[in-house]
Amino acid sequence: MITQTAFDLIFRNARLRSSPLPVDIGVKVGRIAAIEPRLACEAVEVDLEGRLALPGFVDTHIHLDKACILERCGHIHGTLGDAIRTVSAMKRDFTTDDVYARGAKVLERAIVHGTTRMRTHVEIDPRIGLRSFEAIKALKRDYAWAIDLSLCVFPQEGLTNDPGADELLVEALRDGADAIGGCPYTDTDPSAHLARIFDLAQEFDLDVDLHLDFDLDPSWSHLDEVIRQTERRNYGGRVAIGHATKLSAMPPDRLKATTAQLAKAGVAVTVLPATDLYLMGREATHNAPRGLTLAHKLAGDSVVCSVATNNVLNPFTPFGDASLLRMANFYANTAHASVSDFDTCLDLVTELPARLMNLGDYGIAVGKLADLVVLDIKDSRFAVAELPDILMGFKNGRQTFERAPAKLLRPRN
Repeated sequence: MITQTAFDLIFRNARLRSSPLPVDIGVKVGRIAAIEPRLACEAVEVDLEGRLALPGFVDTHIHLDKACILERCGHIHGTLGDAIRTVSAMKRDFTTDDVYARGAKVLERAIVHGTTRMRTHVEIDPRIGLRSFEAIKALKRDYAWAIDLSLCVFPQEGLTNDPGADELLVEALRDGADAIGGCPYTDTDPSAHLARIFDLAQEFDLDVDLHLDFDLDPSWSHLDEVIRQTERRNYGGRVAIGHATKLSAMPPDRLKATTAQLAKAGVAVTVLPATDLYLMGREATHNAPRGLTLAHKLAGDSVVCSVATNNVLNPFTPFGDASLLRMANFYANTAHASVSDFDTCLDLVTELPARLMNLGDYGIAVGKLADLVVLDIKDSRFAVAELPDILMGFKNGRQTFERAPAKLLRPRN
């Protein structure tokens, strides 16, 4: 038995992905201070009984500001253009309190499903002004005890063609936005849109996270310009693109070349299965394309990738519970992942999105923040396949939620 200095908390008998046998995890002042087979120390103890402990899930792409508006839409819309137009009209009437309440509902669901880090994209334009931004800033402050919330501000409906959007975007950046995004396919001058976003990213020293190439026509793309801007500005490792459904429509040789370009430039890819599958290929009468870029295969070719939530209960995605484990399972099903891919599918909602967001303090290792979730399973290889219950979560060593294991109530004889 190894003697250690005092800890605030000890997780006993934790199963880690990196260890074949259970270990103890000692926590001091919110950080992991020791990982050993048996820690000899007086401290508050949580016996995991051999269950799997993971670092908290990381959601790199969600829209809290326009979540949970499905009942206001009147009818379900089908295309991307319909969804953008519908939300554009609706958000004029969004209030700060309204956005806060809807965002909090989704945020709380995400927390109890084990998410401890999240990047939410926040629309900034003359229709919504800074109301959503102010609401999400308040959520970031009020839920910091359970989740680290990063705000990525972006113009959903264009930038160069939307007078007033640029000034509002700059105001949000000056007021503490954590990242900047863009949506060049809605702009009349996509290249100028991208150049301005990268200019602002450099000026404010922020990462870039773009909505990009969200259709199934591989004959044109904005990806080449993103790669050019990334390389010219030495921004590798600080740029991500979301959706990128065009990649799913490329023939193998072109996809191979594009994958190599992404890896070389250091441009990450976020796949959003619920939205991508819901909106792509809707015009097909049969043999509808999936429109799902294969993140686990890109990851195998050295592209940093993530799988994320995107939208919840709105015209873009009329489903969702903010569970990243469920989303990883959904992705694995629709991407034809094999058993040998299951570990990578789990990486797509843990380690890889943490790399995408440059989270240097993430992971179960000495010195890292004690952000952990406990799954009711002992073998990480089947966490995505079996969808076990997530029993408890911890942020900075403090417990944030618990869920009792299900119990069968057998009849008495």
